[in-house]
Amino acid sequence: MTEISIDVGQESELWGDLAVFDALAQKAIGMAARMAGVALMDGAEVSVMLSDDARVREVNRAWRKMDKPTNVLSFPAAEADKISSSPFLGDVILAFETVEREAADEDKPFADHVAHLMVHGFLHLIGYDHETDEEAERMEALETRMLAELGIADPYRV
Repeated sequence: MTEISIDVGQESELWGDLAVFDALAQKAIGMAARMAGVALMDGAEVSVMLSDDARVREVNRAWRKMDKPTNVLSFPAAEADKISSSPFLGDVILAFETVEREAADEDKPFADHVAHLMVHGFLHLIGYDHETDEEAERMEALETRMLAELGIADPYRV
């Protein structure tokens, strides 16, 4: 069984107790790594940054030319065909206010929504995407199965 290293940092105090979200990341991303069906280097590292809308907006503008915050951004460190030999998988950054607003709007527990976005961001790091309907269906189905393992309801169910 592949174990990965998950480093969680906190840029915004809005997140509160870092230990809570560090434990959530270890559980959610660790499980996603085991279930993803992708060979990963044992000990491969993922970085998760807990940030805010202002910072994520800056990053989104700089890297994606989109001048707005978003819930999660992912920055893969390796090409999809090189994932299995990469010691660093990439960075995931979450924006507190957007995540909090979405959870409230969708009537979801905040921690469940955070776990979903951590899993979603991780899948982007290892080559999954949702640019086409087929890719989106594949990625969403995998996310739904992974979240069910954590006891989290299907985030795509209307």
